Amino acid sequence: MRIDEGLASGFFEPAGCAPNEQTSRSLAYQSWTAENLCVESYHEVIKYYTSRWDALCPYIDVTPEMLASARKPFLVYALPPDGNLGVPINDNYGLANVAAESFWTDPWRARKFRELDKLFRDFEISERVVAGKDLTVEYILKIGSEHFDAYEIHAMEVDGFVDYIRKLDVLILQVHAANGDLVLTDISMLLPARDQVYGSFCQWNIDYKKRSPGIFACVLAARWAARNGYKYYNLGPVGDYGYKSLLVTDLEPIYGIAMTDPDHPLALDPSSPLHTDFNPAQWNQMHRNSAD
Repeated sequence: MRIDEGLASGFFEPAGCAPNEQTSRSLAYQSWTAENLCVESYHEVIKYYTSRWDALCPYIDVTPEMLASARKPFLVYALPPDGNLGVPINDNYGLANVAAESFWTDPWRARKFRELDKLFRDFEISERVVAGKDLTVEYILKIGSEHFDAYEIHAMEVDGFVDYIRKLDVLILQVHAANGDLVLTDISMLLPARDQVYGSFCQWNIDYKKRSPGIFACVLAARWAARNGYKYYNLGPVGDYGYKSLLVTDLEPIYGIAMTDPDHPLALDPSSPLHTDFNPAQWNQMHRNSAD
């Protein structure tokens, strides 16, 4: 079943959080109920849970109440780096310091950018900033459903993204070919409090794969960020994405929380995210300083 079909039919259910709890809670850019907080994830056939903001949003805030109400194992990634919650995981955010002149004058990077510009010389590029509150789940599915299906992004995570951006502006970049084909749509959050533009997702047309549309989208977003006074373009986690090295100048630690029963099958599988992303000694640790 495709993600948009599941959303429309109501097939996707939280499956795990207390079903009768409808009280809405809010924190920073997030709102949730005990019913919609948890999203099912799988390692092979082993079920665990992540939050509704996991796939598309940065800097997730948590509370003890949230952690207590979630089904376990519950993994939260990307807590704010300037807080005291969460432990460092085995990945980093890749930041492009677009405010530094050296970012643009680096010979290798400048040459690659020129090559991309040549590949897209006859294409139409559009950019617009919209208020996140004006974007609906239906619109986000329309422009991103193929990406969400390919990366197994849950319908509830799309809903979580729309929830997160209610108080933020969003940059929408699109590239069209001369024949009218939509080559890519790139969505980034504007985070002025962090001096960042955060790349949430990019959907691109497979017919134009040889032109590297995903990388070109990152270059376009970085240029927009620089022109509009931002210091960083945040490319998200870098561990599994070697292509991001073209733009990354700085690494920012990613902090997470893993709540689990140590005897759960996920904890007993050394190839699971509890082991590959976390140090088992830090399972069930909420604070970076365990003495807190």
